[in-house]
Amino acid sequence: MVTSDLARPIELLRPPIIEFGSGTLAKLGDWARAKGYRRPFIVAGSSAAARVGMLGLPGDIGLFGAVAREPDVPNFEAALAAARKHDPDLVVGFGGGSPMDVAKLVAALLDGGQSLVDVVGPEKVAGRSVGLAQVPTTAGTGSEVGTRALVTDPASRNKWAVQSRFMLADIAIVDPAMTATVPARITAETGVDAMAHCVEAFTNLKAHPIIDAYALEGVRLVGRYLARAVANGADTEARAGMALASLYGGLCLGPVNTAGGHAIAYPLGTRHHIPHGAANAVIFPHVLAYNAPAVPEKTRLVLEALGLPTSTDPAEVSRLAGGYCQRLGIEMRISARGVPEGDLEAMADEAFAIKRLIDNNPRELTRAAILTIYRQAF
Repeated sequence: MVTSDLARPIELLRPPIIEFGSGTLAKLGDWARAKGYRRPFIVAGSSAAARVGMLGLPGDIGLFGAVAREPDVPNFEAALAAARKHDPDLVVGFGGGSPMDVAKLVAALLDGGQSLVDVVGPEKVAGRSVGLAQVPTTAGTGSEVGTRALVTDPASRNKWAVQSRFMLADIAIVDPAMTATVPARITAETGVDAMAHCVEAFTNLKAHPIIDAYALEGVRLVGRYLARAVANGADTEARAGMALASLYGGLCLGPVNTAGGHAIAYPLGTRHHIPHGAANAVIFPHVLAYNAPAVPEKTRLVLEALGLPTSTDPAEVSRLAGGYCQRLGIEMRISARGVPEGDLEAMADEAFAIKRLIDNNPRELTRAAILTIYRQAF
């Protein structure tokens, strides 16, 4: 049985300023002017790059608008080179989790004192010489309030994880209106990603009562609002609820992090370029079910928070959670997403090697168990 240890020391880090709510985007330009920034550099994906005028930033503005959905090392290096050419005093991440992660790394490595390989791992970044602001346009990763960034090494097909307090934003602007145009499919997949962050933190071996409060409320928000946001993107209350769920998930990641679900999902992105939210969605029901014997009460609470009948029977948990995701319109078979059966063995090897997450899982995850989960999701 896994329980949260009330007495275990924990450190909570969050941006000094979090602006949340409709219309808060306008505060970014005011903040940048008050700070005296004159050379902002925006890191964005292609869709957000077309909307950078909405940010209202002052001065000579630079832009890298080609962050990939699953950024790799060359993609990051291209962003860093563009930033160095512009010589900014402020870096702004604008988009989903990938642009915000790349923005963190650009800001941290801009001065050239360290390379990416120098800082992979926890707390290896020496410092940061420029300002950092984050503006999410999706409700999924919570990267705007976090200290981690992930990029894929194309040689090993592994995600390199960098964690540093120097990658924490100076300001995060969470304006739910920025998510209003996100298509239903992406709304659903990113919403389940936000839920997975909360659930994996809640059921984690490192779980803590402080984080449990954010995590369980995040799941409740998903249960209350995700289906509404998928059905009607103009539902402002639902969009705000999901933005808050995503933010709560981001707060869970710093001191607790994710666990086996994300480790198993990663090869779907690095090897087969399945978007991160979709990868987590297809794996989520199977891992929740696998972990149920180790965290039965928390499993019941997760299902209840989603508005589902409660159970601790793995087969029933999988059926309930999988049905929830399917009703959101998510394709839940990895075979239908282009994953060949012949790759499952190699994917199990790759997922099992991500010990920083596997070791957080409340129930021991062997390579054989991971392969079984892939086969269940196939």
